[in-house]
Amino acid sequence: MQEQPFAPGLTARVELTVTDADTAQAVGSGDVPVLGTPRVLALTEAATVAATATRMPSGSTTVGVRVELDHRAATPVGGTVVARARLAKVDGRRLLFEVSVTEGDATVAEGRVERLLVDRQRFVERAARSS
Repeated sequence: MQEQPFAPGLTARVELTVTDADTAQAVGSGDVPVLGTPRVLALTEAATVAATATRMPSGSTTVGVRVELDHRAATPVGGTVVARARLAKVDGRRLLFEVSVTEGDATVAEGRVERLLVDRQRFVERAARSS
C-alpha cells in the first residue's frame, strides 16, 4: 500500500430511527423493547466506514478489530439517534475512531472503534481458506 490516505479529523454521522427490529428483544441481547447494544455498535461502525469511504484506496477496505463502547441510555422505538465517528489517530494501517451516539442532547453511547486498513481481495481469500 502506498501513502496513507487518511488523516486524523475525518468525520461522519449516521442516523437511525429505532424500529422494533432494532430492539434488544429482536436482536437477542435482552428482553426489553429499546435500542439494543448490538445495533448501537453497528451504527457506530457504519459511521466509521462512512468517515473513510470517500478516501478509500482502490482495492482496499477496513475491518473492525477492537471496540470499546459504553451504552449509557435507553432509546425507545420511534426515537432517533445519531452516531458520529471522528478519526482520532492513524498508526500505520490502524485507524482509531472516537464514536458517540446521541438522541437529541442526550448521550446514548460513546467509545472507541479501531479498524485496520487491508487489501480487500487478500482478506476475503484468507478468510475463505480458514473456514
